[in-house]
Amino acid sequence: MTTELTVPRGVRWGLTSVVAVCLAILVGLGTWQVQRLGWKTRLLAQIDALRTAPAEPIEIALRHLDQGGDLDYVRVQGQCPALEQLPTIRLHAIRDGVLGYRLIAACPVEGGPYRSVLVDRGFVSREQADQVVPGATVLDGPIVGVLRKGDAKSVFAPADRPDLRLWYSRNIPAMARMLGAASPAPLFLTLEKPAPKAFGPTPAPLPTDIPNNHLGYAITWFGLAAALLSVYIAMLRRDRRT
Repeated sequence: MTTELTVPRGVRWGLTSVVAVCLAILVGLGTWQVQRLGWKTRLLAQIDALRTAPAEPIEIALRHLDQGGDLDYVRVQGQCPALEQLPTIRLHAIRDGVLGYRLIAACPVEGGPYRSVLVDRGFVSREQADQVVPGATVLDGPIVGVLRKGDAKSVFAPADRPDLRLWYSRNIPAMARMLGAASPAPLFLTLEKPAPKAFGPTPAPLPTDIPNNHLGYAITWFGLAAALLSVYIAMLRRDRRT
């Protein structure tokens, strides 16, 4: 004679509460990934459109920002003939697995609501960083790049080192103070062109390899929620039969 074990009522209610909490978490994570999917899809479409978009004057673009517009990933152009003569600060970066820095300078802006903009001139490896010094080159045309927002400092990032002119986050106000940039725009310009004629940082074009895996993540979370619910229902049915 065999005896089926049943789950005591108190344990059953406790288990139900745990399952409900877990389901809420899993469904919440799945929903969040669906929302991220929509955001990433729109972002990639915007970046793709920018690849052929003409660059508008930065002064005009910044007026839109002053009126509440969103300028993230907007292509602009402006005059900064002394760009390669200006002092720079370093932003810690990794590119294609290589440790290095992005060199940040400050260019003046005329005729708009702001008097300067930080320019991300591009990437240079650690080994070559000290070889990049202000030169005598005067640019004979506009600089072209994409406006990007600053970012919040990660809790895992080291503390910024203004004494070494080294940053670990794009803290625009602090960087602008170090560079003596007056009334900086609350975005930075990621340089696309021109590249330095001599040795210098490599300008960073629009990214082409931004992953969009949020649909897969959403399916995973919703699948785990469905599996958990199936196991719980099967347990309840077995308990009722006994």
